[in-house]
Amino acid sequence: MRIALSKTFDFEAAHFLPTFPQGHKCRRMHGHSFHIDVIVEGEVDPAKGFLIDYGDIKAAIAPVQVQLDHYVLNDIEGLSNPTAEMLAKWVYDRLKPALPLLSVVRVHETCTTTAEYRGEG
Repeated sequence: MRIALSKTFDFEAAHFLPTFPQGHKCRRMHGHSFHIDVIVEGEVDPAKGFLIDYGDIKAAIAPVQVQLDHYVLNDIEGLSNPTAEMLAKWVYDRLKPALPLLSVVRVHETCTTTAEYRGEG
């Protein structure tokens, strides 16, 4: 049985988007209450009856969450242009080694906007 599991984590952060045109509101420093869905997929082990312990997902997320929470994202290495798209890839790249079953990172920048990264290929 193939299944997908999702674990969401939150953080507060500020950013500005330097590639947007002069005068655009997103080029100015502003903040968001980010929500990130971490989705893993795979075959459920019939002997266990589950894919992965949610606690293992939470443990993989914790250092990433600490690195992002209450910081200016532009100041974090690899996030000089912290669009939702770039943030989704940045989080994915940091989680994939600890979560081989990782399939999607979905960044909710606002209540109505999201960006998804599914890895290369």
